[in-house]
Amino acid sequence: MTLPVVAIVGRPNVGKSSLFNAIAGRRTSIVDPTAGVTRDRVTAICDIDEAYFELIDTGGHGIVDRDDLEEHVERQILCAIGQAHLILFVVDAREGMSPLDRATADLLRKHNQAERVRLLANKVDEPHMESGIGEFNRLGLGEPLAVSAVTGVGRTDLHELIREAVGGVSDEVPPNPVMKIAIVGKRNAGKSSFINSLAGEERVIVSETPGTTRDSIDVRFEKDGRTIVAIDTAGVRKKRKIADDVEFYAYTRVTQSIHRADVVLFMIDATLPVGQVDKRLANLISTEYRPCVLVINKWDLAKGRADSEDYGDYLTAILPQVSYAPVAFTSAVTGRNTYPTIDLATELFKQAQIRVGTGRLNQALQDALAASSPKTKRGRKSPKFFYATQVSTQPPTIVLFVNGTSLVTKDYERYLLRRFRESLPFGEIPIRLVFRARRVRSET
Repeated sequence: MTLPVVAIVGRPNVGKSSLFNAIAGRRTSIVDPTAGVTRDRVTAICDIDEAYFELIDTGGHGIVDRDDLEEHVERQILCAIGQAHLILFVVDAREGMSPLDRATADLLRKHNQAERVRLLANKVDEPHMESGIGEFNRLGLGEPLAVSAVTGVGRTDLHELIREAVGGVSDEVPPNPVMKIAIVGKRNAGKSSFINSLAGEERVIVSETPGTTRDSIDVRFEKDGRTIVAIDTAGVRKKRKIADDVEFYAYTRVTQSIHRADVVLFMIDATLPVGQVDKRLANLISTEYRPCVLVINKWDLAKGRADSEDYGDYLTAILPQVSYAPVAFTSAVTGRNTYPTIDLATELFKQAQIRVGTGRLNQALQDALAASSPKTKRGRKSPKFFYATQVSTQPPTIVLFVNGTSLVTKDYERYLLRRFRESLPFGEIPIRLVFRARRVRSET
């Protein structure tokens, strides 16, 4: 389904991202004093009194980007205003009107969007500041509405004008996505190219410049009649090289995206050795117990250096914490194997929702114990397993009752995980084992 679109535009540092977060009711866009933090179109599905719409945050118009991405940012802005039913043109009431404000107004008129524009004078944090916003009338886009993303000034009026603009355009409730997929990896691994291949458009900026993506960006797409959300994330690099707050927030968004994803596509650049950043991401995915596909991107450029079987063995040796994860070989630029990778993610999502009966689970436990009994720690009694039960899914969580939780060694825990993957329908996903003590009844 197609929702009405509300786009937020304006020059850098007028508070567009803060306003976006205020309307959306959650911190989605990164907010930072650094100009040009937002580059891509950041979106959120919102509703006001059950009038649903897609809200879009855009980069600052006229930004001088330190990575020479101005043209990319401008294309994203034009795409947003071209889709919009309502354009919220944000100016800064504190700083007053600037040449870039006039340039943005000219841009909107040039593209015949002036009739869809509503002017917002942001940062009216105190009542006395409202008297100074009249100068923005000279932009020729109507009287500005005084708002403050920080204090909530003008919130009711803003909600009302959005409701009037989008109400009746579509009365459908947007479907919840059947699956959320986070795409993570180090810088320049090809994550944004993969997203664009799925979306069928330049949905996020692709550049050879490392660190182009900063926000975590949700991109909805349809496959086989189902809505899926792919989350593009910032490229990760070594902690000691994180240069500023923006990179720190971007990394935080990566960890949050892994946490809220149903499946993670862990993208690895086939032309480079697996490094410390890849290992750190593997640890993060493992500790979050997220199903994972190891996506070996740029395989077309690495062809001839190794075959896929050898490369799979290499990954198992160097990333043992996600050794259960299946491997997909792709070329995001050409679109090779992108949709089959989504099919593979769907299969993992289904695996994570399986619940195994107690009888089958305990038979698997007994078979594992019979094949290799637990070793005894020096000076301690051996662990005795009574029974097992699955208590939840996503991830499959199995509680094993033993005579003492401290008696179970890490080696034996890894052994049980391996056996459960072999005998239960959880062969390619993480399993969480929880050990609980149960007293042995003394014989009378």
